[in-house]
Amino acid sequence: MTDPTATTADPTPAVPATAGATAALPYGTPDTPRLAVRGEARLDVDPEIARIAVTVSARGTDRTAALTDLTRRNEQALTLIKSYGSAIEKLETGTFSLTPQLTEKGRHERVRAYHGRVTHTATLNDFTTLGELTTRLADLDLTRVDGPWWALRHDSPAHRAARTQAVREAVQRAREYAEAVGARLDALLEIADLGAENTAPAQAPGKRGFAGYGRAPVQESAPALDLEPQRQAVYAHVNARFKMTRPVL
Repeated sequence: MTDPTATTADPTPAVPATAGATAALPYGTPDTPRLAVRGEARLDVDPEIARIAVTVSARGTDRTAALTDLTRRNEQALTLIKSYGSAIEKLETGTFSLTPQLTEKGRHERVRAYHGRVTHTATLNDFTTLGELTTRLADLDLTRVDGPWWALRHDSPAHRAARTQAVREAVQRAREYAEAVGARLDALLEIADLGAENTAPAQAPGKRGFAGYGRAPVQESAPALDLEPQRQAVYAHVNARFKMTRPVL
């Protein structure tokens, strides 16, 4: 008669058939328990760059005249932005449009006027010139300025600092759990990165708009705005699994 306990005492015969399934289970054994924890970190740091959107507009009853006027005003705005040299980290053109405005629909429908618009995005790394540039741009005729939007660079050291802090917190939390049951950490099994990204700041407190419509440029410089940089929140989250020694219960 076969002893039913003999098979359960020695798990070796079952390994070839269930080796894959057993290895996939996230459970330990009484002698080598496993511990899963989550590490989190949040850092509040100063922004590294600021972006502003500059929209130049023109309007006229003649298409060519409207386009010529838009080209002139656009060149004036770009010249002003580029005059700030290395403070401008990046300058990109977004959209351009020249739209006809029609009269009311009917038998004699015709083009009433043409509206031209071009938008640029400027990225600045020198916040001391940001207030001056925004007011000078807004002082240009038919030019709108939106922003600033504060941000960190993608390769900012703040992201690495947050990830490192999240891993350390996971290790510390796991160590405290192990010590609570009279054990200690024995080995690291896995660290799963759930992402460490800069959250976009809320636009309400960070976005400001300036516009100069229908006003001729003045000779004297407009007073520079005093803009306070908005601190950025950097998050990091990791999941970590450890093996610990047998608890003393």
